[in-house]
Amino acid sequence: MTRTSFLVCTLTIWAVMSSNLSAGRQDGRLDVYWIDVEGGAATLMITPAGESILIDTGNPGLRDPGRIAKVVNEVARVRGVDHLIITHYHRDHYGGAEQLSTMLPIKNIYDNGVFDGMPDNPGKAYFELKAGQRHVINPGTRLSLKKADGSKVHPQLVCLGTRKQFVSPQAVAATKNDARGSLHKPKDRDGSDNANSVVMLLSYGPFQFYDGGDLTWNQEKRLVHPYNLVGEVDVYQVTHHGLNSSNNPIVLQSLQPRVAIMNNGDRKGCTPEVFANLKATRSIEAIYQVHKNLRADGKNHNVADEFIANFADAKGCQGHYIKLSVAPDGASYTVAIPAHGHQAEYQTK
Repeated sequence: MTRTSFLVCTLTIWAVMSSNLSAGRQDGRLDVYWIDVEGGAATLMITPAGESILIDTGNPGLRDPGRIAKVVNEVARVRGVDHLIITHYHRDHYGGAEQLSTMLPIKNIYDNGVFDGMPDNPGKAYFELKAGQRHVINPGTRLSLKKADGSKVHPQLVCLGTRKQFVSPQAVAATKNDARGSLHKPKDRDGSDNANSVVMLLSYGPFQFYDGGDLTWNQEKRLVHPYNLVGEVDVYQVTHHGLNSSNNPIVLQSLQPRVAIMNNGDRKGCTPEVFANLKATRSIEAIYQVHKNLRADGKNHNVADEFIANFADAKGCQGHYIKLSVAPDGASYTVAIPAHGHQAEYQTK
């Protein structure tokens, strides 16, 4: 082989590898990753224009930020986090942010800031962590996301509620939802910061994805009744890791998701009540779990292994993720667990 042909071959191989590594930015697809933070929360979105949005950062320490950084750098192949959204001030949601900021550049942080009556304070280190700009997020805040060159679909990410305040029905052209009012059975008030959770809705053409942080039962009702401020969605991130202080049936029946994805731990979340409510929601075709429920009640409260990413307890867990990829026109999406080869396609509503 001549030097010239060797160089051409090398460049060709490099071009193919580069194309594959950055596929999420080259093929017009929008990707979502549920990163295993052992019962915390970390949801990464990569737009077709290559922008990265991370909702929550898992727990303090090296493990969870390390897993997030690995997916950002080695799987999604982006250089950092363009938009970090912290849903509320509990350690399993904001705890990894400080360490993550030493591993990756963070351009923007959106959170609840400091507000009157805040029940939980993340502290000085969190509020002073290294980032480009900080923003207080409000109901109606819409992140300015770029449209990919040549794409006919523009990703939209909007805050529907936070700090127990929600967008007006007029702002989102919400429909009345009186018929489902009887589905709500009030529970005791949650006085923690869970009730102040940021609620986000991601749209990509007809595709809709809902992330409600740890929004609690009684606040969830206000989100969908008397007006459904969300509408129907394709993918529902199971709220609060699958704990029964959230995931009100009135929400499930109002959102009518086709796929539910739960970022639970081996012994956290996936409670019997929530599992039963998910299974009873007729619109749901598939439920995915980041972890197999290893509690004593887990025998009858797990989906089939095909739909679970991790099976070991936290000490032996390898931190496998779940990936969703939306087609360029938003008309369909696949959910995959690369660790064991599962992949299924679903049609957008």
